[in-house]
Amino acid sequence: MLDFIGAIFVATLLAAVIGTLAGLMPVRPVARIGLFAAAVVWMVAVSTTIGFGWLTPEAPGPVPTSLIPFAGTLVLLFGGGLLVPSFRTAVAALPMAALVGLNVARLGGVFFLLLEAQGRLSAPFASSAGWGDILTGALAIPLTAALLLGHAPRRSWLALWNGFGALDLLVAVTIGLFSAAGTPFRFFEDGPGIAAMTALPWAMVPSVLVPTLLFIHFTVAVKLGGAPRAAATRPMHA
Repeated sequence: MLDFIGAIFVATLLAAVIGTLAGLMPVRPVARIGLFAAAVVWMVAVSTTIGFGWLTPEAPGPVPTSLIPFAGTLVLLFGGGLLVPSFRTAVAALPMAALVGLNVARLGGVFFLLLEAQGRLSAPFASSAGWGDILTGALAIPLTAALLLGHAPRRSWLALWNGFGALDLLVAVTIGLFSAAGTPFRFFEDGPGIAAMTALPWAMVPSVLVPTLLFIHFTVAVKLGGAPRAAATRPMHA
């Protein structure tokens, strides 16, 4: 039952992230459709690869399975931002309220705690990732509300929240790497490690969602650092 609920949640969240980012980018309709289609194709490719077991723990040897699509998503997003000026400009123009608001969904970090309770994830990965996401998502609620209502939060508040949210993801990835079974550098050896995160639907979180959220945090940092305060925190404009 938890996997079924998780599949609905993950699929809905991924659709919301793609739809929001592609839908709010100031690009032509053809480009918008192209971005959406490319994202869908990538997610189908990742989920198919995982679903057919081509990235089982034994397949890539000592490399954690989720690291491959995780790195691929990072390369696509940051590579696109670096090498494609039109994509970089469109991302920079995304509303701050949308970028912050998407993180409210990280309240779904409760799933990490539920998987730990079922004995399918181990500490400290589950507790760190779960509570870190919950706190990031909870703090995103008042910040998003303020941005939407036109009451721009202090830039320092947004910067602190953004830094914490990004750090939470980086810490979770690091602990996950040191918790992965079958790797020579596993440090946290008790329990199942991150076994649940190598199978669908949960594998889509480290494979696609986490690198996308890291890209969002990077975009927020760039907007905060490179624009006047009024522009950086304006609710529905760049």
